[in-house]
Amino acid sequence: MTRLKLHDERHRVTRVGWLRAAVLGANDGIVSTASLIVGVAAASAGRSEVLVAGVAGLVAGAMSMAAGEYVSVSSQSDTEGADLTRERGELATRPEAELEELAGLYRSRGLDAETARRTAEQLMAHDALGAHAREELGISEITTARPVQAALTSAATFTFGAAAPLLLAAVSPLAAMPAIVSAGSLAGLAILGAVGAQAGGAPPLKAAVRVTFWGALAMALTAGIGRLVGAAV
Repeated sequence: MTRLKLHDERHRVTRVGWLRAAVLGANDGIVSTASLIVGVAAASAGRSEVLVAGVAGLVAGAMSMAAGEYVSVSSQSDTEGADLTRERGELATRPEAELEELAGLYRSRGLDAETARRTAEQLMAHDALGAHAREELGISEITTARPVQAALTSAATFTFGAAAPLLLAAVSPLAAMPAIVSAGSLAGLAILGAVGAQAGGAPPLKAAVRVTFWGALAMALTAGIGRLVGAAV
């Protein structure tokens, strides 16, 4: 049980791991798929070509997000594991030096020498590796890397986000498709930004404006490139 679960206060920082992956996946799903659809549609492609491109973008993007998250978070996990292994070895070979190191950390945070030493002794007697992981390495249950969780969350939320512009493309008139997909996707991004910020306890308006701006920029650039390429070919 983490320290944040020992009392009734609700801390949103416990959500940071899965929330980051979820927001990133859904945001990328909307932006990349909507931009792809808008770009292909702006190149004067037919409905079937646009939908094929959108479906391909959804599948490729979901797999890319899963693989990318798994690899990157696994690298973090490997680094944490290596640090913990080294720390475990130091605790076994030089426990007194590690005790003094931990006590020094507490002194630097304002405890007097006697209290710092006594606190370090008690924590190391209870869980020496856990104490050094938290205080020296900054590793806790909240921040521990979880590659599989991050990969599955990113892939699922990317698929969910990408499905929205794809559905809009399927039901929109071809001539109005870029405008409808863009407007609907920007609305979805604004909602996503606000909901993600609310779940994390941050100001929703700022997050909504931020994510909408970058989504609009991505779609505008892709539409412009699509129109230029369509005119050239």
